Amino acid sequence: MSQLERGEQKRAGLNEDNVNEKTDSNVEIELPHGLSTLPNSIDETTKTTISALSEAESNPFFIPNLTFTPSEESKVIRILDKRLFPWVLLTTFVLNMDRTNLSNAISDNLPKDLGFTTNTVNLGTAIYSVLFSLACLGGAVVCKIVHPARWIPFSMFCWGLVTMSHALIRDKGGYLTVRCMIAVTEGGVIPATLIYLGSFYRSTELATRLAWFWGVQTIASAVSGLMASGLLQLQGVSGLEGWKWLFLVDGIITVVVAVLTWYVFYLPRNATLTKGGIRGWKPWFDERQVRIAVTRIVQDDPSKRLYEQRVHWEDVKDAATDLGLWGHLLITAVGLTPTTPLGVYLPSVIKTFNFSIFVANALTAPPYILQCCTTVLFIWHSDRIGERGFHGAFGATWQLVGWILLRCLPSDASKGVKYFAALLVACWPYTHPLNIAWMSENTGQVVLLLPSLSIGKRTLASGCVIFAANIYGVWGSQIYQAKDAPDYRTGNTINIVFAGTAVCLWFVQKGYYKYRNARNAKVWAELGEDARKREEISQEVEGNRSVLFRFTT
Repeated sequence: MSQLERGEQKRAGLNEDNVNEKTDSNVEIELPHGLSTLPNSIDETTKTTISALSEAESNPFFIPNLTFTPSEESKVIRILDKRLFPWVLLTTFVLNMDRTNLSNAISDNLPKDLGFTTNTVNLGTAIYSVLFSLACLGGAVVCKIVHPARWIPFSMFCWGLVTMSHALIRDKGGYLTVRCMIAVTEGGVIPATLIYLGSFYRSTELATRLAWFWGVQTIASAVSGLMASGLLQLQGVSGLEGWKWLFLVDGIITVVVAVLTWYVFYLPRNATLTKGGIRGWKPWFDERQVRIAVTRIVQDDPSKRLYEQRVHWEDVKDAATDLGLWGHLLITAVGLTPTTPLGVYLPSVIKTFNFSIFVANALTAPPYILQCCTTVLFIWHSDRIGERGFHGAFGATWQLVGWILLRCLPSDASKGVKYFAALLVACWPYTHPLNIAWMSENTGQVVLLLPSLSIGKRTLASGCVIFAANIYGVWGSQIYQAKDAPDYRTGNTINIVFAGTAVCLWFVQKGYYKYRNARNAKVWAELGEDARKREEISQEVEGNRSVLFRFTT
């Protein structure tokens, strides 16, 4: 029996004497970080809370008093970045290839081939946004039941089949049906991935990795444009339109990656189960590294002490009454609205600059590649100096300037100038991963007084923010109207309003968190010694409602 197995057995039992009366005036309480002696005058609610928390089933690989050097932790992170993260990026790469190909297909006269207009495309986008958003909420909960490592490849396989089924579309009804199906199958993947990454990385490590996560999506969009410029030329081969070949090839790629992810079990359930399949027959970590990998995550967020957890009604109430969470959702829904017309019609808009269909699709690649670079760099800088609000406002301002330039260009401007304006607005530093990381840092999970701990609030928050990141398509899809083509001046004016509002919201969110920090500091300064000890003990229970919690600004 290995040392790790013996340690697991030793820690598997519950401590029955976590709360012991030591004297008439003191109570000794066992916490994750050790024993703590408190005045016996603490209220019964606090005692009950602490007792329930300490008696919760513990992760056998979490060692409360484990010490490790920064170099040891860095080695664990490097293994994750080398072995785990690239495959996660691969899954999101194929996701966005499948999501981007619609804009490429529209530029190849998909609406005309199926007998409808831009208005039907907008209707399909709105329906897609609603169903995708609802699937995000449902997927975030379902993945906690079946585990993200299995939910992600299963969803990929399903949407890959639906993507290929685009080749069977014959009319408006078929188009809308397939858009509904693709929304339902794709919707739960992103929140599941966010939850999955959170089980391996600290919250302070997520921002830059989320920047790569969404940056790779822009690279996927660029690759999709380049693929489209070639695949669309298969028009008429085997009696299929060029855009049908695009969907077929993208769908086949997705199904292959899904099968590899599922059947060779590449994505591990956690840091303790990393061998097997194409992961290799040796674990990624030795025994000490496993303890470090688990302990550092629990130290970052104590509610992750258990591997398998569920969402409870208390999580819903906690999330619904968190004003900071609502602020992040508003930033998402408002700030990303202008990306809907841009994402759906970018190849078509570039085509109006007197480029051919194939060149227009190829020219979508540079903006997406540049956006990946700007996004990663500006979020990396945000991580480096530990600031969020001003960086988000900077990204939103970039987008605002781009829309103003595109709106003010005269109709007779050269196609080179018009393309530059479109490139500028399309390569803005994408603020969504920064917003998600900021939200995650400040969510401050509240631990429930239940037989086991719960990370349900963060699960719901992940689902909600992805919901907000897609529901805006309902109104965003109506911004560009056929009667406003080709310059879309009215639509771009609306985009300017949304982008300007987003700039203001970033400043408001930063101000709110600074206010909360100042208020917490004032309350703490006024507390007596006994009250401070109660706050220290209940900090894990109260999450971001504790006066000891410090919000990232």
